[in-house]
Amino acid sequence: MTKKKDPISYLKKLQKLKQAGLGESPVINRLPNDWGNISDLNQRIQQILGIIQQFNRPVTNMLFFVMYDIESNKVRYHIAKYLIRKGCTRVQRSIFLADLNSTAYEEVKKDLTEVQAMYDNNDSILVVPISTDYLLAMKVIGKSLDVDLIMHNKNTLFF
Repeated sequence: MTKKKDPISYLKKLQKLKQAGLGESPVINRLPNDWGNISDLNQRIQQILGIIQQFNRPVTNMLFFVMYDIESNKVRYHIAKYLIRKGCTRVQRSIFLADLNSTAYEEVKKDLTEVQAMYDNNDSILVVPISTDYLLAMKVIGKSLDVDLIMHNKNTLFF
């Protein structure tokens, strides 16, 4: 009878990757521009609006962005997977929006700080709290999409 292995933590996985030569590793079996199943802009905006407009949103939750500029494909891939597992919503390739309680916020900050300190790099990870008001005031530049219309913030007069 084989003993069932305990699941390995996120940080342990990254430590093992580092020990295996993280810095010098090639791209892992995917094209450099393959960002996984990132939904189209309309769907991503609908997800953001769904987060901030839900009626039963816990008052103890906080909204925050996680943004990163990371050279290593492996680290970038694992951080993206980690953030998705934590319940973050991918806004752009390296930007996630989270609506989590303060304990989860602190855990995400701590884990990302440990990942950043784990290897020699010039990477940056930003964790930025944001108010609902600022998020509701977002504007999309570069795509013909009217966020105000989606959010029902525009009034239309009929004569």
